[in-house]
Amino acid sequence: MSWFEYMRVALDSVAQNKVRSFLTMIGVTIGVLAVILLVALGEGAQAYVAKEFADMGTNLLIITPGKQETSGMMPIIAGSFRKLTYENAKEIQRNAVGVKEVSPEVLGAGSVKYRDRERDTMILAVTPALERIRDVHVDIGRFLDEKDIEKNNKVCVLGAGLRDELFGNANPLGERVSINRSKHLVIGVMERKGVTLGIDADSIALVPLLSGQQMFYGGEDELYQIVVQANSPEETTRATESMRAILTAAHDYTEDFTILDQTSMLATLDKIFMALKVMLSGIASISLLVGGIGIMNIMLVSVRERTREVGIRKSVGATRRDIGMQFAIEAITLSCIGGVVGILLAYAGTWTMRQFYPSFPIEASMWSIVVAFAFSATVGIFFGAYPAIKAASVDPVEALRYE
Repeated sequence: MSWFEYMRVALDSVAQNKVRSFLTMIGVTIGVLAVILLVALGEGAQAYVAKEFADMGTNLLIITPGKQETSGMMPIIAGSFRKLTYENAKEIQRNAVGVKEVSPEVLGAGSVKYRDRERDTMILAVTPALERIRDVHVDIGRFLDEKDIEKNNKVCVLGAGLRDELFGNANPLGERVSINRSKHLVIGVMERKGVTLGIDADSIALVPLLSGQQMFYGGEDELYQIVVQANSPEETTRATESMRAILTAAHDYTEDFTILDQTSMLATLDKIFMALKVMLSGIASISLLVGGIGIMNIMLVSVRERTREVGIRKSVGATRRDIGMQFAIEAITLSCIGGVVGILLAYAGTWTMRQFYPSFPIEASMWSIVVAFAFSATVGIFFGAYPAIKAASVDPVEALRYE
């Protein structure tokens, strides 16, 4: 028999037992669907986090007070340490090698009030460098400038969402708001950025650095962190070593600070997401194995039901190879059809998710489709082998007498 004949016989057998074939393929379909969707979710989450980091700025190095004693995403600070200061930031800007911009930052929580409207939110005290490092811009008005820092002007820039809550559709420029009971003149409103890594950037109020130090540290020269932008990704290591030398010297030659590299954080996240994808794919693959067992079970039943047919075919010249190939290809056909249906459902699933969550970059990747389909075909071959061998070994004389 030719391969075309094998396929025709297999498809005829599937068509004659539609319900049974459908139920047999469900296991493979669910397995392929689960593998592709879970991998797509993992890759989508990975791409989403990478985009969120990119939106925060590129080539970033974050300096925090205290020495990190463990590796990973979140530093565990041990021992006493000296505070980071505005002077430290200015010295890095003046002397560090490979550094493009330096943004000293003070972060705190507080209330912003305008007339009878009040909102508790995050207050970020910064310098004009933040606009360039984070690539954020005002929608109306202006951003903080050097004069605001030097003169410690009581001015502020509001996030778009915060402006909506306090002023509605009214123009807030030139109005005064109370930030932690200190009057500040509104000079600008930021462009909408949405939520970044769990932080609602549209609800933040920005004030000059010295104003924030007075608000949260009683006027002491202290910082929450220093964000540094290297000239290029290739210069981040050089910039890190240069900053480490400058800060160590300023802190009596004690390294009581931590420098976090944006690239290293992304690399750590990539490893986590890769392990997650492998784990989820392994769990989803169990469905494929269950589907394969179902195929073998049904094919064994089919061999028993068609014993007389096998005897007749052997008696008219069919070889053991012909009989074996017939049942093997039937099992592979069931598995492959289930795989194709699973792929189509996975495409439909990812498309539906994109409609509901357009900001989440979920898409069925080609490699996951190929792997899932190849695995489903392999399942058909593996679990169809034993029924095929059993069918090929049927004795024609006994088969003809079988009722």
